Amino acid sequence: MKSNRRQFLGTALTGGLAATLPFNSIGSESSGSNAGVLNANYVQLDEILQQPVFKKEFFPNPVIIETLELLRFKDSFLCQVRSKDGAEGISVGHSGQLRSQYPIFTNLLRPFFINKDARDLDLILERVFVYKLNFRLNGMALGVPLATIEFAILDMMGHIAKKSIGELIGTIHNPKIAVYQATEYREKSVKESMELINRDVAEYNAKALKIKVGGLMFGTEDLHAVGPKGRTEEIIPLVRKTFGDKMVLYADSNGFYSVDEAIRVGRLLETYKFDFFEEPVSFDWYEETKQVADALKIPVAGGEQEYSLHGFRWLIANDGLQIVQPDLYYFGGMIRSMKVAKMAAAFGKKCTPHMTGGGLGFLYMIHFVSALPNALPYHEFKGLKTDVVYNCSTSPMKVEDGMIKVPTGPGSGVEIDVDFIKKHQIVKG
Repeated sequence: MKSNRRQFLGTALTGGLAATLPFNSIGSESSGSNAGVLNANYVQLDEILQQPVFKKEFFPNPVIIETLELLRFKDSFLCQVRSKDGAEGISVGHSGQLRSQYPIFTNLLRPFFINKDARDLDLILERVFVYKLNFRLNGMALGVPLATIEFAILDMMGHIAKKSIGELIGTIHNPKIAVYQATEYREKSVKESMELINRDVAEYNAKALKIKVGGLMFGTEDLHAVGPKGRTEEIIPLVRKTFGDKMVLYADSNGFYSVDEAIRVGRLLETYKFDFFEEPVSFDWYEETKQVADALKIPVAGGEQEYSLHGFRWLIANDGLQIVQPDLYYFGGMIRSMKVAKMAAAFGKKCTPHMTGGGLGFLYMIHFVSALPNALPYHEFKGLKTDVVYNCSTSPMKVEDGMIKVPTGPGSGVEIDVDFIKKHQIVKG
């Protein structure tokens, strides 16, 4: 479902405005009859990227970061931040990634934040990429520890301003979040997959569902194994038959296919009325992603693995994606992700964040979506199971009729159990 390319800024590209375009705004993609439209797209997106997301106006006085610590208990990670005036915030890190990335937090990120005014969070998150040439670590290596820090600072700032995280990064559009059940199981037979999918959907009474198509990208010792043969062609019609026309269905290939195969599978998804096709080809195959999107009617989604604001910028300007899916952890937090969402919104595109499982990933997801003006009707959900002990007084933090109420308390809106926190020790190195 292609969105119309807008004729942004018309002839205003002449003179000084054209001179403001970044170098890679005018490349091979700008040649030909569509050059003016495409360059105008880039100008529009660059203006959005320059706009701050964090609502500094809530804070009349400086909030100087005095301490920023990473705490660990086994494979559980917490981040605690404290201002010189005694305000505090806390976040839960991505345990699966921080086990190997904690030195990046302690050595390459933490020092930059100390003594900074947290009101300048937009600028801090931009400049930390230059500090000690951190941009060389672009991707999850930098994004996960950076997001962990940002979540803690947003929690602290929310307590100071008595605002939820969503109110700090936007306007509340979605006080309740409808979820889609994200399932895995692509390495299993269709029969076993369907048993597990039925179980997952029933547990949360989901009204929307995402399945895996294609073969394995990782997790196998057999270099030639790609999953049960013919599974994709069998499971796509079976899922529709099993759950009926009222179930909203999505499919994710995790970048498995070539362009031709992605188009073939995409057309099968169209036949059975799936609502998006996620990562049909490798995430960094921008031109190939666009080729697939141009060939299909089903919206193409992507962004889970994307680490660059300018990567999203290219995909949006060139109509390579119809739905953007930044991962709040992998991409480095909510502020950077909101910039992606705003770029997408300017071009009539939707946003739904990719959600990593474990910890309190579901909590950060719903706060982000609460402030999304261009949110999809349903958002990724992998269950409420967590080892984190917490309490929330403003939301039951349950999926009720397929929806979760977003906490309205300050910051993250949850209180992590003091005894749980005490089990953790400061990470030194």
